[in-house]
Formats: sequence, C-alpha cells, structure tokens
Amino acid sequence: MGDHKEQPLRVGAAVRRRRRALELTLAVVAERSGLSVPFLSQIENERARPSRSSLEKVADALRTTAVELLAAADPACSVDVVRADCAEAEPQLRVRSLVRGHHQMHAQEFTGDHDARREFQYRNDQLMYVADGAVEIEAEGRAYRLGRGDTLYLTGGVRHRWRATVSDTRVVVVAVAEHIEAVQDRPRQ
Repeated sequence: MGDHKEQPLRVGAAVRRRRRALELTLAVVAERSGLSVPFLSQIENERARPSRSSLEKVADALRTTAVELLAAADPACSVDVVRADCAEAEPQLRVRSLVRGHHQMHAQEFTGDHDARREFQYRNDQLMYVADGAVEIEAEGRAYRLGRGDTLYLTGGVRHRWRATVSDTRVVVVAVAEHIEAVQDRPRQ
C-alpha cells in the first residue's frame, strides 16, 4: 500500500544523456570502458541490462559513478520504501540501492566482497558504516580496519579503496550526490 512499485532499473537513457553531455561517441566510451560498441548501444537502447561490473566500467568511462547513473535512471519520489528483498545479486556480491531516484543523497548496501583494486574518489562527502563483518579501507596512504558498528567519514575528493575481511560483510555507503555542489574548493593540509 503506497509502496513505490519495484521495476527493473532502466539505466540506458541515463547513460546516453551522460555520454551526450560529455560529447563522447560510443566508440570513445567503448575504448575507455573496455566494452564493445554494440553492447553499449544495447545498454543505451534498453536491449541489454549491464552487470554491476559493466555499469561501473561505463560510469568510469563517463567520469561518474554507477550510483549516479542508477539515480538518473529512476524517477524521483518524495517518499519511497525500498524493501530488503530487492537486492541485485552477482556472484559473491550483492548491492542494494537504499535510495531510488535523483536525490541529494545516495545510499547503497554492499554484502560480500568486491574488486579491492578498484579505487573510488567521490566529489562530495561520504560515510561508510559497517553493519556486519569487517572491512579494511585504504585512504590517503593509511589503512583503517573497521568492525561491526564502526563508521568512516571521507571528505569529498579523497581517493580510497576497500575490501571485506570477513565473509558476508555488509557495508552501507551514504554519499552526497555528485550533482550537488556541496564542496567548496578548500586547501588540503
């Protein structure tokens, strides 16, 4: 009753809008992402649904994040319930968006591990909360070990990577959306 109807995410239009805004061809995005032009065309035309890994490659090629592309794919809702049973599953990793639509904040829950070599750098601030298990996060040349209930706050622009150190780890990542001008240029100390 009153729940937002769960529908498959249709990210193709968001990918196309971002690519065109950057004035890039499919060939350039293919070269940057390592994906084929036909596959990218199928994504943009909603004839193929990218895996989480492929979506991250496309997002990197478009100098954005998978979270931003997913947010741009859904219509905004003022009140929305995201049910716990709607996780997007991949082998040994489940990612669930906790906020749908184009909002000022994004939140995702990661269960399991992911590519620990992947480096992240968000324009705006983010908070990582370990709901279960444990993680190791590398940021600004230091390693931080976090356990259940711990949080790590990262100022916008900080490069970081993370990995689960315990199976079935659950991490909630909450970030100010990339389209928000929340960060003023400030000197790094």
